[in-house]
Amino acid sequence: MKFLDEYRNYSAVRQMAQAIQRVAKRPWTLMEVCGGQTYTIVKTGLQDLLPRGITLVHGPGCPVCVTPLEMIDRAIATALRPEVILCSFGDMLRVPGSTQSLLDAKASGADVRIVYSPLDALQLARANPNREVVFFAVGFETTAPANAMAVWQAEREKIPNFSMLVSHVLVPPAMEAILGSLDCRVQAFLAAGHVCMVMGYEEYVPISRKYRVPIVVTGFEPLDLLEGVLMAVEQLEDGRAEVANQYARAVRRSGNLPAQERIAEVFEVTPRAWRGIGEIPSSGLRLREAYRRFDAETRFAMDIDRVEESRECIAGLVLRGLRKPFECPAFGTRCTPDTPLGAPMVSSEGACAAYFHFGRRKEDGHSIVSTATAGH
Repeated sequence: MKFLDEYRNYSAVRQMAQAIQRVAKRPWTLMEVCGGQTYTIVKTGLQDLLPRGITLVHGPGCPVCVTPLEMIDRAIATALRPEVILCSFGDMLRVPGSTQSLLDAKASGADVRIVYSPLDALQLARANPNREVVFFAVGFETTAPANAMAVWQAEREKIPNFSMLVSHVLVPPAMEAILGSLDCRVQAFLAAGHVCMVMGYEEYVPISRKYRVPIVVTGFEPLDLLEGVLMAVEQLEDGRAEVANQYARAVRRSGNLPAQERIAEVFEVTPRAWRGIGEIPSSGLRLREAYRRFDAETRFAMDIDRVEESRECIAGLVLRGLRKPFECPAFGTRCTPDTPLGAPMVSSEGACAAYFHFGRRKEDGHSIVSTATAGH
């Protein structure tokens, strides 16, 4: 299949890894931003093909993982209201709140439904005019256009019983927060290709210049990721810091302008708390005043107590690239996908879940089979 099999071809992957071996003369630490990229790296054992001096650390690019604990509790409290149908993507249902998850709330009688699009939730609102339908809108810039379109459509049709609990976050401010921290290890970024499909990559240029870090827009297949590593290492070895586009088959410098226009019409930038990281200025989206009547947080105003994360969970350190999942004392024992202490053990894009499912329990991961390249 075009644009799939060739990006998982074993020979091509091996050749790219050998090219990195030839170029890399010094140790470097790179962060892949997206949880989907982390999943590919761990599943296929790409780290094991790299020179030992090249370290990949995992960033906060899993939207489920960074949704704050208070927002999970707010979604649960909203779902428990008898008049509400709460709609969500499936990964969110098992994320632990302070005392329970949305799945627990569903088991106790809350009307919680898995949908594949905010437009599915909008259709539920049309079909259930006597119920309040709330869509739990999480995600990065990637999911923002569809969420903006659902609100725009609800306004156009004057649908009164539809609203969104918005917890959108933005990637560039998170990258700046990581780079600006005193304990930052990151020397280059592999930027999330699907985010850049929407937003382009102009906004990364000032970050690259300010912090002197290469930023390479990268795809999600093994060959994409190794080529992104190669492009970043070449810059590091040359003393350059530029924004480059590995994912040119899908990403344009300007991004998707109609999608950006719809986002800007419906949403505005706001500070946002990130689970395990804290509040980052100008790192989230909220509904503009003209669309505020679709804001579930306003419609169902309720006090939610601030609660502390599990002291045993090191998810915040994992999300900032300071620790690997297997460095957590609870990893694989007290914290598993069935009994998660933190969100990264729940989501399909969570680093902890990927490490658990693919057997990476230590730094030397040579026991992992490169499944995605087998047979090519």
